[in-house]
Amino acid sequence: MQNINLIALGSLKEKYFREAADEYKKRLGGKCHVSEIELKDEKLPDNPSPSQISAALDREAEKILAAIPSRSYVIAMCVEGVHMTSEEFSSLLDKTATSGYSSVTLIIGSSFGLSDKVKAKADLKLSMSKMTFPHKLARVMLYEAVYRAHEISSGGKYHK
Repeated sequence: MQNINLIALGSLKEKYFREAADEYKKRLGGKCHVSEIELKDEKLPDNPSPSQISAALDREAEKILAAIPSRSYVIAMCVEGVHMTSEEFSSLLDKTATSGYSSVTLIIGSSFGLSDKVKAKADLKLSMSKMTFPHKLARVMLYEAVYRAHEISSGGKYHK
């Protein structure tokens, strides 16, 4: 059974986001083992300077990099990442499961994104869309994408 790790900055405080994420994690229960690691995002003033943002991203990067399991295929969610169809993402997850990786780790940064240090560690930079979504919704969307990928792999009806 594949191990999926989700590292996310910040927590899901809104009940509706938490319930949606929990529903997909429950559905994934028979398909893969899911671990969620919520890290505290760095607090910044209302109008942070570029240097304040950079310093915060570097501090967040230290926490993120320390949380990545060894031998994990690392996917950083970022705006400049590649776009994939659900079928392509499913194929990617299948390949990682048979390529000697112990897990797949998906990383969602804070509202200012991810440090270049985290992006450099990633095996893949992935973008969900050219549109902008709240980070909390992105987590739900990512769980749905993983669930859909496993349904595609198993020939389930969900994707149809």
